[in-house]
Amino acid sequence: MAFGWKLYGDGKTPPPGEAVAPDERLSWPLTVGIGAQHVVAMFGATFVFPLIMGLDANLAIMMSGVATIVFLLIVQGKVPSYLGTSAAFVGGVAAITAQGGGVSDKVGAILVAGVVLALVGILIQVAGVRVVNKVLPPAVTGAVVLLIGFNLAPVAAQTYWPQDQWVALATMAFVIVASLALRGFWSRISILLGLVFGYLLSLLLDATAGPITSVLGGATEATVHDRVDLSGVGAAPWFGLPTFTAPSFSLNFTLLVLPAVIALVAENAGHVKAVGEMTKRDLDPVMGRAVFADGVGTVIASSVGGSPTTTYAENIGVMAATRVYSTAAYYVAAVVAILLGLVPKFGAIVNATPGGVLGGITVVLYGMIGLLGAKIWKENRVDFANPINLVPLAAGIIIGIGNVTLVFTDNFSLGGIALGTIVAVAGWHVARALAPRDMKDALLSEDGFRHGTGPALGNAGAHDAGGADPSSLDQQTTTRTIERETRNP
Repeated sequence: MAFGWKLYGDGKTPPPGEAVAPDERLSWPLTVGIGAQHVVAMFGATFVFPLIMGLDANLAIMMSGVATIVFLLIVQGKVPSYLGTSAAFVGGVAAITAQGGGVSDKVGAILVAGVVLALVGILIQVAGVRVVNKVLPPAVTGAVVLLIGFNLAPVAAQTYWPQDQWVALATMAFVIVASLALRGFWSRISILLGLVFGYLLSLLLDATAGPITSVLGGATEATVHDRVDLSGVGAAPWFGLPTFTAPSFSLNFTLLVLPAVIALVAENAGHVKAVGEMTKRDLDPVMGRAVFADGVGTVIASSVGGSPTTTYAENIGVMAATRVYSTAAYYVAAVVAILLGLVPKFGAIVNATPGGVLGGITVVLYGMIGLLGAKIWKENRVDFANPINLVPLAAGIIIGIGNVTLVFTDNFSLGGIALGTIVAVAGWHVARALAPRDMKDALLSEDGFRHGTGPALGNAGAHDAGGADPSSLDQQTTTRTIERETRNP
């Protein structure tokens, strides 16, 4: 099924207890309305993350629409999902920026990671999810996600926050309050609301308090400037293509972003399981196809200078709330995103977001990314009393967070996220191979390594996710918990 949707009933909103299947649709006016909700749900993170990574937010919005259409075609409409900008690459891209890399270097490294993700998807489709589970058990996946998030702390603290500490503090406070005080859909877009609040507050302060003196991102000396520079907005046309950037490739830069693939495999697998549980369909046969499609989406987006993509829990939340799983709504959302990308003036407004606003948002977002790693550990009951888990992962996490560097030659070195990931993944498997029998037996009983199979992959990522083994009561509980959380965050 690609475009042949069946009309659900009389085309009206489903009553309580019923749902619209992926191959069904409501009336077109209602379908457009649901599609608009999907646009709003993905919008905040999809353009905030490109801003943070120094990429074109307008292009990211447009390519997210293109990637979503490609994803839906590859999975043959069986997995309703939107592909927005991935947070998993933020740490690696920040490291590239710190080493002097430009936009072409960033998108080149991301493109290679997309190719690797697509190859992993093929492997999953051919060999099954359990093969990958053996390589990336929850203990390791959690450590990688955690170090990716916490590695970013200096970026928030040293680059964005100092540009306007009081706006940053106010924005951070607004996001925290909005995420707790608001309910349902509004709570899920608290980041977007925080960005709008900080933007308007900065404009108000420019009009009332005047310019501010601070060090702008990338500068070395403090200057007097307005918080919001709208000079580019007036010069930007209303309609036109965004600026495309050709990728360039470097082994050093590629190694910095490859760890994100681990997070994306877990994230995509978890999202597919969550969608499968909500739609009451077995989506395991298309798990590898979905991971492959995400890799292809990332390759297509980054080949023209866009951002990396991933399936979005925010949009899964919209489905859980509306009980409308129709892929027709996702095609509508994708088309709207593409049209937004063709409005350069809109992109100029987004790109004028003040650094102080990003400071308030990033201290929340980066911490959330890191804590999702701890969430993986908790949901899978990873035992850190076992040295197999404790020792190598502890080393990898400190290397990743502390940006420890291992220099091989003048032109090649490993550090931060890349080195920390290698130590965590390789170190865990070496420790497991060398450990005495009692430690291995404890690991078998706790992590589910029975009969040569691994624990459920995909219990978290840069967004929420669900369990990966429907035959396991614990994993069914995890997936139901995710559905409940997306419905009532």
